[in-house]
Amino acid sequence: MRRNNVFIIMLVALFVISLFAFSGCAEEAVPEEPEVDEPEVEEPEVDEPEEEPEEPVSDVTRVNMGAGWVTGVYYPLAGAMSRIAHTSIDNISLTVESSGASVVNSRMIGSGDLDMAIAQNDVAYYAFLGEGAFEGEPVENMRGMFVLYPEPVQLVAAAGSGIESPEDLAGKRVALGPLGSGAEVNALQVIEAAGLSEDDLASAERLEAGEAADFLRDGRVDAAFFTVGIGASVIDELSVMTDIYLVNIVGDIAQSLMDTYPFYASVTIPADTYDGVPEAETIAVLSMIVTREDMDADIVYGFMRGIFDNIDVIHGAHDVGRLVTLDTALDGMSVPLHPGAERFFDEEGMSY
Repeated sequence: MRRNNVFIIMLVALFVISLFAFSGCAEEAVPEEPEVDEPEVEEPEVDEPEEEPEEPVSDVTRVNMGAGWVTGVYYPLAGAMSRIAHTSIDNISLTVESSGASVVNSRMIGSGDLDMAIAQNDVAYYAFLGEGAFEGEPVENMRGMFVLYPEPVQLVAAAGSGIESPEDLAGKRVALGPLGSGAEVNALQVIEAAGLSEDDLASAERLEAGEAADFLRDGRVDAAFFTVGIGASVIDELSVMTDIYLVNIVGDIAQSLMDTYPFYASVTIPADTYDGVPEAETIAVLSMIVTREDMDADIVYGFMRGIFDNIDVIHGAHDVGRLVTLDTALDGMSVPLHPGAERFFDEEGMSY
């Protein structure tokens, strides 16, 4: 019995050993998968996204223009020029600035604070030469562009003031215009031509146009000088509220002014230009557009071309705008022309 048990144990052991041997052979019989070279697949070329285009650099030149009092004629005409620049001139943007008018505008051209300005031809002349209010401070960089229209020296008196001639200003309260303005210069020249001085006046006020109108309406002055275009709103509005009239500047006084100052010319202000105000004779200077010598000639040329190609906009801006014409654009030009203006007038067959 014992021998049988031993025999069985040996058979089991042999079976186990055979089982392990077979299992090992089976593992060796499984072939390894052959290494296959993967074909190189080229990555498709992908276009890099284009960079966002930079904002185009604006080729619009921003120009500022000194335009005098808001209540005068300069301002609406300059506003019309700004509209023309906005709608009809591709590369110019014009900003209009209210300013102290001719003398201040001329000084700001000299300092470079203005690119263009409206100024009286006499003030521009004195500025360029360094005379009068510009003694020792010539504005040598000032250049002319074109002439606008006549600007009469309008001496407005209150009804009942007894002023029939500039000589009658003695002992009266008079508004001479803003300090440093062309109106002030003209007023003092008229007073001098009448044989008077500022000391002969009861008082001399330096007032802006609107203030001078208020002083006249309130009876704080007897008369006021305005060097503005015919039909200026400041006088027109005053005539509706107050009984006023225009003092004639004629005869020896007018002739003395024209002999002494070659910029003056005689002019008639028609009756009823202002509400109920009769016709008057006086003297006038001319308004003009000036610029800096260093302004780009193409800009100046393009601006002038745009203005005169759209002159109907100027004519519609104010009654006096109808007096702005190409035919008279060089009349009374008192300073050297800018090269861009020269080019414009050459193309139009006009010489200066």
